[in-house]
Amino acid sequence: MQSTFANRFNRFRKSNGHVFQGRYKAILLDYDVVGSVCHYIHLNPVRAGLVDVARLQRYKDSSFFQLWHPRQRWEYGNFQSCLEGAGGLADNAKGRKLYRDYLSWLSSEASQQKRMGFEKMSRGWAKGSKAFKKAVMRDLGDEKVQKVVEAEASEIRELHWEKGLAKALFCLEKGEQDLVGARKGADWKVAVARYLRERFLAPHKWIAHQLCMGAPSSVQSLVSRHRKLKPGMDVYWERLNHESLD
Repeated sequence: MQSTFANRFNRFRKSNGHVFQGRYKAILLDYDVVGSVCHYIHLNPVRAGLVDVARLQRYKDSSFFQLWHPRQRWEYGNFQSCLEGAGGLADNAKGRKLYRDYLSWLSSEASQQKRMGFEKMSRGWAKGSKAFKKAVMRDLGDEKVQKVVEAEASEIRELHWEKGLAKALFCLEKGEQDLVGARKGADWKVAVARYLRERFLAPHKWIAHQLCMGAPSSVQSLVSRHRKLKPGMDVYWERLNHESLD
């Protein structure tokens, strides 16, 4: 199936390459963004030029069709989130018409679409506040986190780095003001940079920015020299390396 169908599909589309590859998209949603995601999905056929908003209720391959026609709904369908996301509209004939009018307005408002994140809606691993994403990370086991990371979740990796930085600062009794006030090559900063590289695989560019250490090449050089120190020569590194921060 994968070879025969893929070859025919590519000939039909005049394209090449894999048809079946990679992990399916499964983005976690915070409750506050569900409405925006519904609006984005309902406007998909409009963006594709398959139908205009005024006739969206006629497009049967969209959940908007079921929203507009209550008798056509699946038993498990729930349209409250999209109606609430458009201003708390009621699930009646008037509310559904107002929701269609809202989608018509939204389809022509680029600034509002940008505010809702339409251009990045199908990217990433989760949609919501940073607090929501950190909470999800706490709830996931290490094995599951690894699977998400392998699914090109760059955002979750950055949250992982931030968590490591927070732990390191807590361990060394340092704060945000110390990052700004201390010199770029301060001993404790170099120890933290090495800790973030070795424990969390944070990139030099990210470390340089977060620790106010200048150019990424400087961080790489300082960390490289720090690795050559004999054990016990850096009290900061000893604390980070031996204390249980988990």
